[in-house]
Amino acid sequence: MASGTTAPPPPVNLKRIVAASLIGTTIEWYDFFLYGSAAALVFNKLFFPGSDPLVGTLLSFLTYAVGFAARPLGALVFGHYGDRLGRKKLLVLSLVMMGGATFAIGLLPTHATVGSAAPVLLTVLRLVQGFALGGEWGGAVLLVSEHGDARRRGFWASWPQTGAPAGQLLATGVLSLLTALLSDDAFVTWGWRIPFLISGVLVLIGLWVRLSIDESPVFKEALARAESRRTEEPEKLPLVSVLRDHWRDVLVAMGARMAENIGYYVITAFILVYATDSAGVSKQTALNAVLIGSAVHFAVIPAWGALSDRVGRRPVYLFGAAGVGLWMFPFFALVDTGSFGYLVVAVTVGLVLHGAMYAPQAAFFAEMFATRMRYSGASIGAQFASVAAGAPAPLIATALLSDFGSSTPIALYVIAAAVLTLVAVGMARETRHRDLARVEAADGGESAGTRPATEARSV
Repeated sequence: MASGTTAPPPPVNLKRIVAASLIGTTIEWYDFFLYGSAAALVFNKLFFPGSDPLVGTLLSFLTYAVGFAARPLGALVFGHYGDRLGRKKLLVLSLVMMGGATFAIGLLPTHATVGSAAPVLLTVLRLVQGFALGGEWGGAVLLVSEHGDARRRGFWASWPQTGAPAGQLLATGVLSLLTALLSDDAFVTWGWRIPFLISGVLVLIGLWVRLSIDESPVFKEALARAESRRTEEPEKLPLVSVLRDHWRDVLVAMGARMAENIGYYVITAFILVYATDSAGVSKQTALNAVLIGSAVHFAVIPAWGALSDRVGRRPVYLFGAAGVGLWMFPFFALVDTGSFGYLVVAVTVGLVLHGAMYAPQAAFFAEMFATRMRYSGASIGAQFASVAAGAPAPLIATALLSDFGSSTPIALYVIAAAVLTLVAVGMARETRHRDLARVEAADGGESAGTRPATEARSV
């Protein structure tokens, strides 16, 4: 494999790009995770009253899953226009859509006020959230990946990934603070709205930062070359090119996300239900454990990304997948003790192992696809998997708990996902030294992401 030849931009420019991507992804994940935490804590009472508590939680998580269903559509639309128009424009749009939907949730009337219209409106806004997030992730990680060089791409591209634990940390921290300061009645009546309304201020900050950055130089170069060739041969739609030339990479990306996505939502979202309903832990205690685990998660992701620059994307990813699978039985055993210390250990170790998958994921997926279809390919691979993985994970885990009254089936569910990820990543080729400016789909339909970089043609 040839080492990357693209000259890195001045450090100050790269750091500005990283900061813009990180701030934007943090805000978007804050909005998304805030809904997940609220679904576990209050939405079952406010929007699905009259049901059995566990049934209400299932219905609440069903609206949570709807957001994931919209993410593939967001991936298709944002990926298409991101590959045609550029990464920056679409990232600004995704931030506005996500923030606007989250702010509107904070203003929603509840079932007690407008009846069945309340859950319908909640579901519509959740769909907008999912659509926006489906386009956010690919653009954010590509903007950083395409500004850097191959030597430290794993480290720099992992920073937008820290937006997930940062958003989780922010969402859980705000909820934890409110539940500590307010009575249960006050929190359920009006306090839950505050974190959603805060999103409006955060979006303004994110927009100010994102509007100040430049478009990816790799994309601009690829666009110029595509324009020069357009008179000779019409350019195919990015989606068509992805499905023709990169279908193997799409399947690898989808498989790679199984353990990462399912494990994450079981550890951070379902745990709020399991710890309170089955382990007898208070909401405040469960939130604090996730808060501490998310802080550690944020800190270790860049370290895992840097390690992937030294030893490769695949070894780090495989270690994380195996670790999450092996940790599930100890995870639930620790939670069942009801001890806050053991709960913190359970969540933190789980998230550290998850980080070994999540950190190299950004660079790994970006390196699989050609520039003019990279936004589409990375987004489709990541977000289509979320429908089968993250979307139903809390729902399936809650249903298994309801049917069996035990954590064993839930642990086996995560272990099965880990096996799928091990197989998918094990079949992929190492991409660590690939030069993104030279990656293009191969002749004859072979995937560029499964060829050595030395064989790849210029975009």
